[in-house]
Amino acid sequence: MVFFPYGSKEIEHLKTRDKVLGQAIERIGMIERGITPDLFEALISSVVSQQISKKAAETVWNRLQTLLGEISAEKIALADLEAIQGCGMSMRKAGYIKGVAAAAQRGEVDFQELPTLSDEEIIQSLSALPGVGVWTAEMLLIHSLCRPDVVSYRDLAIRRGMMNCYGLEELSKETFEHYRKKYSPYGSVASLYLWALS
Repeated sequence: MVFFPYGSKEIEHLKTRDKVLGQAIERIGMIERGITPDLFEALISSVVSQQISKKAAETVWNRLQTLLGEISAEKIALADLEAIQGCGMSMRKAGYIKGVAAAAQRGEVDFQELPTLSDEEIIQSLSALPGVGVWTAEMLLIHSLCRPDVVSYRDLAIRRGMMNCYGLEELSKETFEHYRKKYSPYGSVASLYLWALS
């Protein structure tokens, strides 16, 4: 298993910039967050995981892997839509998965080239695909590309973690941005801790 890479440099920066988060980091210790280096596989996994529990997502993912043998655009293109749906997802979600594979095969999204693009360019490119929103693209930036400075406002658990961390009853976009700027350029590491605090 490969984990999101970070160390004392990132931790010291966050502790210096934000004492409250620093105390939480001290309490929690190092976090090992698994990553999926293969971008295409990571994107399909994200689509599978949308709006279902972690446990349900694991079950569906295991069935999909069993069905396909390997998660690739070619294998998905060859698979029957009903067979993909039969892994435990809605027909709509199965259609999204087929759509991502078709876009990859047509070269609409070049998964080899994506790592060379900026965070914003990657979000634009991926969120143009049906069934892939900004949140999904942001999760890929962290969990596949290991981009260092991603704190997703669209992630409910991150917002909840932030509220728990600072004892807030509510969280405005302005307050969120205030903290996000504090964490920069190591927002992704802050995200790992905010998830742990949610």
